[in-house]
Amino acid sequence: MEAIVFYIALGIGVLYLILKFVIKKVPKKVLDEVYSWFETFFVVSIIMYFLLQAFKIPSGSMEDTLLIGDHLFAVKFIYGWKIPFTKKTYLKFSTPKRGDIVIFKFPINPKKDFVKRCIGLPGETVEIKNKKVYINGKPLKEPYVVFKEGNILPRELSPRDNWGPVKIPENNFFVMGDNRDRSQDSRFWGFLERHYLRGKAFFIYWPPKRIRLIKHERPVFEDAP
Repeated sequence: MEAIVFYIALGIGVLYLILKFVIKKVPKKVLDEVYSWFETFFVVSIIMYFLLQAFKIPSGSMEDTLLIGDHLFAVKFIYGWKIPFTKKTYLKFSTPKRGDIVIFKFPINPKKDFVKRCIGLPGETVEIKNKKVYINGKPLKEPYVVFKEGNILPRELSPRDNWGPVKIPENNFFVMGDNRDRSQDSRFWGFLERHYLRGKAFFIYWPPKRIRLIKHERPVFEDAP
């Protein structure tokens, strides 16, 4: 989306130059209006590329934390800015923490944006046994999780309820939806490479009754004091 806005700004800028320096006999009022539109789209493209971006929740995979139809802003710079046309990032202010709700490009189809919760970090070993998540052999207590199907699927049929153990590679993360029984996440398509990250969910701005800061609840180990 930010690329579309940038190219619109670029097109309007080119139009302004043509009107001013090629056609020339254009009323000042028209030139001022075109330049005003150029400024608007240029500033918006800068904000969208470096600071914030809007997203809409299309599915119920993050219920009951995020609902279908929620519109939210994500902070883009928190995990670093991406160098255009590369997989590299720079100025990394932070790295995803366990419990962060992250926005990312879907690895199988990067044209789509997904939102999930970060559960496993680089170097950790993740295992799921009968719907319970274990990190390095320790069970996680996750107060935000909901289960909407009571049955347990054996690993021979599906990785939904029984998965791993697998060690997370460097610069990769294990992400899951809060609605565990109805989420397509790292259990099904693998680890999330860092370069696919787009930002950290920040604020729900629509619908009005849902306006709020997004709380990033931190899971704890069950044997923690």
